[in-house]
Formats: sequence, C-alpha cells, structure tokens
Amino acid sequence: FSQQVDVAMTSNCSFNETDHLMQTLELLIYVPVFFFGLVLNAAALLVFCVFLRKWTESTIYMTSLALMDLLLLFPLPFKMHAAQHRWPAGLQPLCSVLESLYFVGIYGSIYTITCIAVDRWVAICHPFKAKQLRSPRAALAACAAVWLLVVAAIAPTMYRFRDGGHADFHCFHGFSPKGWRPAVIACVQVFGFLLPAAAVVCCSAQTIWTLQRSGQRSAQSRACVKIIYSSLSAFLLPFTPSHIAIFLQFLVRLIEDCGHQARISLFIQLALCLSNVTCCLDALCYYFIAHEVRSTKHLRASVMGLRRATSSTSEL
Repeated sequence: FSQQVDVAMTSNCSFNETDHLMQTLELLIYVPVFFFGLVLNAAALLVFCVFLRKWTESTIYMTSLALMDLLLLFPLPFKMHAAQHRWPAGLQPLCSVLESLYFVGIYGSIYTITCIAVDRWVAICHPFKAKQLRSPRAALAACAAVWLLVVAAIAPTMYRFRDGGHADFHCFHGFSPKGWRPAVIACVQVFGFLLPAAAVVCCSAQTIWTLQRSGQRSAQSRACVKIIYSSLSAFLLPFTPSHIAIFLQFLVRLIEDCGHQARISLFIQLALCLSNVTCCLDALCYYFIAHEVRSTKHLRASVMGLRRATSSTSEL
C-alpha cells in the first residue's frame, strides 16, 4: 500500500512532526523488510523453479505469490528515497509506473492468497470434486487471470490519479482529489479487500470445521489446522489495518480538528508502512504450505473415507 497520504489535509494544519517521525520509522521498517523479503522470496523461487521437479497446484500458487512479493519489494528503495527527497516534475511518469507496480504487487498478493485458500477448501471439503476441479493447469490459469485482472484494473488508473505539473513532488504521496472519490474508495475497499477477505475467512473456517468434524486427531490434522490459522493471520494482520487506514484517510478529509488529523495521519502512515511486512510473512508461510501439501493427501483420503461411510449408513 503506497503511502498516498495527503499530508496537507487542510491549509491550517501542520504535520511536520508526524512526517519527521515517519521518515525515521520507514527506514527502520523498510530496510529489514526489503532485505529479508528479497532473500526469502528469491530463495523460494529458487526452490520452486530449480529444485522441485514436479509442479503441483500449491507450488504454482506459491511461485506466483513470490513473484508478486518481489514486485512489491522492487519499489521500496524508491519509496524510501521519495520520503526523504522531492523528485523533479519530469519523473512523474516513472513515479506512476512504480506506484502501479506497488499496487499490483499488493492486490495480486491478496488475490493469490485467496486462490490458495479456495484451493485448500476444495481439496479438504470437497475431496470427490477435487480431482476434477484441481489440476496444475487450472492453478496456472487462475494465477494468469489474477495477474491480468490486477494489471488491467490498476495500471490505467494510476496515471489519472496523479495531477501533472511542473513543480517538484514527493512520489508515493499526494493523490489528486480524483483518487479519493467515493466510488474509487468503495471499489478499493470492496473488491480490493472485503470480498477476498470474506472468501479467505469462509474457506478457512469451513476447512477447519471439516478437519475437526472428520474425527482426525492425528499430528497431521492438528498441524494442518495450525497452518490454516497461521495463513489466515498472515493475511488479515497486514491488510486489515491498512485498509482501515485508507478508509480513515477518506473520512479525515472532512475533519477540521488538527489534533485529530495529526493522530489519524500517524496511524494511516504507520499502518500502510507495516503492511509491507506481508512480503516476509508470505515467505515464512511457504514452508508451512509445503508441509500442508504433504499432509493434505492423507487428510483428503480420510475425509473421503468418512463421507463414504456416512453415505453408506444413510442408505441403510
């Protein structure tokens, strides 16, 4: 989430202290996030593309997610520079490209994680249909659709939401008023977060319920449930505060009290900054998801056996 915070919310309020504090916090957060995120995601791609000989649904989704995270990490050095320095007006096209890449990485990650949750739900909750619905080709088509959808939705809009001019500017800051129209914010909130979050939460909850209902109390079942909880936390913790912050930024433009504006501005910028930790959280989830893949085959067989027994009993 780019820090598109309109620092000068009103002409009578000053946010110099907030901006100075955030410049320090950004460096403390972005530097380790960039380093660890780059190393972990590059290592994940190396494992998926070189060492693993067989492409499965999970490895395809995780490869796409790693690419999305690397796309998100690429603009971070430019964000750190833009927070400290103003850019000449001639660099506005470059800024729009970097902002587009940043948002594509964020929302591409959100939808890829949604695909992983749905794929897990199909494998565990609908084991009979999984053979027809799940395949490496279907996973590859889903990832390609996510890339095309996110690029088509974000890339054209970034150029329209930044006002051209001849003055120096801060990249990743200061969308034009067109970027804060109610229709735009509603689309970002609903299609960018609420619908994917609802799908992830519902699929995760039903998967956990199915595992517990199956009567499996093995270490594999317990580990799978823990992995689902971890994946759900890794999705909600970075993205929920940042989208709340976007909504608050939309509302704060109507607030006239400078004290409230300063506090909300600090929360907005800090929440958007911390959302970049998702690159590291996703990389840590790769190991757990890979472990889950090995357990899912046995769990799906157990669920299928339970449902066959239930079906036979109901026919008596």
